[in-house]
Amino acid sequence: MEKRILYWTILCMVLTGVRAIDVTMPQTQYESARGDNITLPCSFKSAININTAEAVVITWTAMALEANVKDATILTYYYPLKKTGITPAYKGRVSLDVDVLNGKADLKLSSISLVDNKDFKCHVLIPDDEEGNQDASARLVVLVAPSTPVCKIQGTAQYGQDITLSCLSAEGSPPPTYSWERHNVQNQPVPQPPKTTDKDGILSLYNISKDTSGYYICTSRNKIRFATCNLTLAVMPPSMNIASSPAIIGAAVGGLILLILIIIICCCCCRKKNKDEEYEMGNGEGRRVEVQGKDSYEDSSVKRTEDRRSDYHDRRRDYDDRRSDYDDRRERYDDDRRYQDRRRDDNRYDDRDRDRPPVPNNKPTRRDYHD
Repeated sequence: MEKRILYWTILCMVLTGVRAIDVTMPQTQYESARGDNITLPCSFKSAININTAEAVVITWTAMALEANVKDATILTYYYPLKKTGITPAYKGRVSLDVDVLNGKADLKLSSISLVDNKDFKCHVLIPDDEEGNQDASARLVVLVAPSTPVCKIQGTAQYGQDITLSCLSAEGSPPPTYSWERHNVQNQPVPQPPKTTDKDGILSLYNISKDTSGYYICTSRNKIRFATCNLTLAVMPPSMNIASSPAIIGAAVGGLILLILIIIICCCCCRKKNKDEEYEMGNGEGRRVEVQGKDSYEDSSVKRTEDRRSDYHDRRRDYDDRRSDYDDRRERYDDDRRYQDRRRDDNRYDDRDRDRPPVPNNKPTRRDYHD
């Protein structure tokens, strides 16, 4: 009885021409490497003749994967106006390959990046055919190789402590998976210590000891390729951890300061000793004084003082003698100068013509005996 009812219902729908649109996309997920160009196909069928349709509106929307991010309309196509409106954020990167009469509305994306890791929805609206499936969607996965991960140690590498080793790649699509392995000092793979956990790039080590030391390698991998990072873990006893021993650091600093002070004092003493030796040398005559007891030192000091005083008197007498010689020479110079002055005075009054008698008027003419 139920089968008969279903059969007559379908037959009635076919006979009465029930209008129903159907929008489809061939795949639910598409993958492409970052920087590539990709086409997301969309097709639709309608029970009515598109030529007689009042209008056809095709809309492509990028649906955000995060709950707090809104969906973004990429473009809208209007038929029969054949007008396409593109959102400013996608201008220059998207275009529509459309053929309304054949039910084609493909979206073309160029230079895809990680921001295009979204679900893309194709929606077709025909006012005269609103029943049925009006949209279809597919996810675009942009493939990006994982970047070189960064390995870090969190905690203090001492006996009996709990530490974690972290590994993280800044980018990678699909999100990379992480794995840790350990090598000994001979660079041979060895199993992880007991009770070790490895999840999402975090390797947790508990109650570590000397055997926990080794060479740890983390691998970040997705379907494109992989990248690695490594670190060396050296577990030490607490007494060997200089960073946790402020007393050792203080002692080292104090010892350094004391050494500097000793060097400064030695330099000052050496300079003072050199000055004393120069003082004992006297007036550059190279004499040394041997000091034996306090009395000998005082006698030597008195003797040195008297010697310097006698030298001073000798130099004073020499100076006086030179000064007397200078005075004598100056007196002779003054006498010579006065004599010359007198000679000049005598020459000034020496007029020979004045002493010569006048020539008589009757003096005979001088005869020239050569004539």
